[in-house]
Amino acid sequence: MWIAKIKLKHNCILGNRCKEFKVILQSLELTERKEKGKILTTSLHQMVGKTEQIKKFIADLQKDKRTEHLEVSGNTIFLEESATQKPVSVFMKNNLFVTKPVLIDVSGFEYWEVASHNKEEIMHFIRKVKSFVDEFTLQSVKNTPLQNVYFPKLMPSLTELQKQALELAVQEGYYQAPKKIGLRQLAKMMKISVATYQKHLQKAESKVIPDVLSFLK
Repeated sequence: MWIAKIKLKHNCILGNRCKEFKVILQSLELTERKEKGKILTTSLHQMVGKTEQIKKFIADLQKDKRTEHLEVSGNTIFLEESATQKPVSVFMKNNLFVTKPVLIDVSGFEYWEVASHNKEEIMHFIRKVKSFVDEFTLQSVKNTPLQNVYFPKLMPSLTELQKQALELAVQEGYYQAPKKIGLRQLAKMMKISVATYQKHLQKAESKVIPDVLSFLK
């Protein structure tokens, strides 16, 4: 199975807001149909970010004329949006599929992993998409053993404290190189001991990081 990892940025109803409100999305594309000259797509998203910023993200998304329907449950949203063109999904064919949720980072970049048994289909897809987006990086194209192909799933369920510990670490720059903050400072911000904070963070990492950071390998 051929798998291409790509990084791209374009004028996107979600990516633009991720950059504005410093929110990370882990996303599943669901359905697509054409209606009255428009492309209608549905998608499911898990949001990571500061609570206040997530609220602003949702409020601003609700005002967008392209938002046809929006449901919110905690940090999960279901979105139906309209567009005249979808630069990635419009080129997806039956013999191409996405192997894992799309990651949208705080800079508005999207990380896609697209697979096919036919390498030429992958390369054709890459050429088409590249011409329709503002920024594009082909990270890799590899012939991957079938047992290594990922089965899509949303971000694993976290306890409230695990979620808070992880979101705080992401927002305060703990995962940046060099780190902008240490565990002691993060624990102080959560008003818990360093040992307790580290325990919550490690448990959250064991559930989430293997999925999210695999986009960057």
